[in-house]
Amino acid sequence: MSSVPQGPGPIGIDELLERVRADLDRVEPAEAYEAAQAGETLLVDIRYAALRDRDGLIPGALVVERNELEWRLDPQGSHRAPEASSHDLRVVVVCNEGYASSLAAVSLRQLGLHRATDLVGGFQAWKAAGLPVTA
Repeated sequence: MSSVPQGPGPIGIDELLERVRADLDRVEPAEAYEAAQAGETLLVDIRYAALRDRDGLIPGALVVERNELEWRLDPQGSHRAPEASSHDLRVVVVCNEGYASSLAAVSLRQLGLHRATDLVGGFQAWKAAGLPVTA
């Protein structure tokens, strides 16, 4: 289980991101695409509706608003999505640019999803890589 090391005082968001990312095996868009196509990874899109409407969706990704993520992905939870079948599930969290997803992945790890990580550059990197997007 991942934890964020605590120092002697408050830290800023940049330092927090650096600390949490040290424990994540973050993935690039092409790797995430291949793993999802092979059925080895669940892509979870946490972008809010306005961004999904504006930019489109990743085909096959599970859409879960950030404020519902832990409830929907907890394999032991009563509100879990059917895809959240095991703590061994490899989850790649996708936000818009790859910042909020790092924090979300750590939260999932704290729930026991030890293979949770996030997409470097988020949806924008996925799209820039020319990977599939639906309107």
